[in-house]
Amino acid sequence: MRLLKHPRGAPVRPAGSIWRGGAVRRVGHRLGPSHAASADAHPEASVSGPWARSGRAPTTHADRLGTPLRGGSLALVCGSVTAIGMLLAAVLPAMGQQRTLIVAGYGGSFEQTMRTEVFPGFEAKHGVKIEYVAGNSTDTLAKLQAQKGNQQIDVAIVDDGPMYQAIQLGFCGKIANLPGADLFDAARFKNDQAVAIGLVATGLMYNTKYFAAKGWAAPTSWNDLKDPKFNKLIVIPPINNTYGLYTLMMFARMNGGGEKDIEPGFKVMKEAVNANVLVYEPSPGKMTELFQSGQAVLAVWGSGRVQSFANTGFPVDFVYPKEGAVTLLASACPIEKPQASALASEFIKALLEPSLQLVLLRDYGYGPVNKTVAVPPGLGTMAPLGERAAKLINPDWDAINANREEWTKRWNREVER
Repeated sequence: MRLLKHPRGAPVRPAGSIWRGGAVRRVGHRLGPSHAASADAHPEASVSGPWARSGRAPTTHADRLGTPLRGGSLALVCGSVTAIGMLLAAVLPAMGQQRTLIVAGYGGSFEQTMRTEVFPGFEAKHGVKIEYVAGNSTDTLAKLQAQKGNQQIDVAIVDDGPMYQAIQLGFCGKIANLPGADLFDAARFKNDQAVAIGLVATGLMYNTKYFAAKGWAAPTSWNDLKDPKFNKLIVIPPINNTYGLYTLMMFARMNGGGEKDIEPGFKVMKEAVNANVLVYEPSPGKMTELFQSGQAVLAVWGSGRVQSFANTGFPVDFVYPKEGAVTLLASACPIEKPQASALASEFIKALLEPSLQLVLLRDYGYGPVNKTVAVPPGLGTMAPLGERAAKLINPDWDAINANREEWTKRWNREVER
């Protein structure tokens, strides 16, 4: 008997035949209703060649027509298929809604902490896959603006300044059942549309080994950035990064101005600081590379970034300048959009749990925002805890955000050129 050929070249057994070690044996059908349903529910069971699991050839349409089904059996099979179809129609959309959670946040060491310490446990608990989109705060805010009306991101993690902008632009929903009683007041945003997940101080980072070899004392002031001995040895992030913005703001404050009068800040940056700057670098990875290569020895950065860098064994330390370090709140919000995932709020609340607050303190130097966290001795040597946290300078973000676009254009023209 000649074997039929599947369109892709695989042999197909004739109706009423069984595949036995490459030969075909003719048999009569003895399949009952349960067997017929099983074959339809698991078509791979009758597949051979590249599809095979059991060694049998693909079932043909003639097989199905040739299988005798009595009236009651046919009704039972049809009813079963209809019921299965209805069940799948109800279940599959719900599964699809929770299958992926897209989180946008900082890159570098923060991303590594998220991927190794946070995501695995949350994914296992909630049966979800987290996709991470790394970028600085202004990058993430730009993505939200570009996706307006068709948001892909579920959770955004950005600095507090851009977070205020995101809320104002209507990008943030409300965090469901936020445990407000456990949080410091400074961590709360209006209407629970966002929450701080960690407290960061903005100050100075320096290479302790290089300074010791040169016989230099550790920096103590923002004014150290003006010292000619640091010619082309300093790195400052640009103004579209919060650390660069704070540098400009602090020089304005220290010279008679402030958030509402930024002119003194621009004057100092142009006339006294710019000559010492090797590069205005936004990338955390590039920042650490410049220190590791010895090209830079002094920088403006956050306590969290410096703690993470020091954890690698590189000789750096963080300085709280005598004029004051500036508060930076790493913040998270669930993105407002149709059919927003409930897991967005759950993810944010997970970051506030004491166990993960300690992870962020240990790995990233974040001061806890959860009042119930007990900090073990020796942990958080650089973090803004206790008195250090109380002395932080809190910027006027309303004044900053009202002028930031104009300042950025001016910075690009006059400072970073």
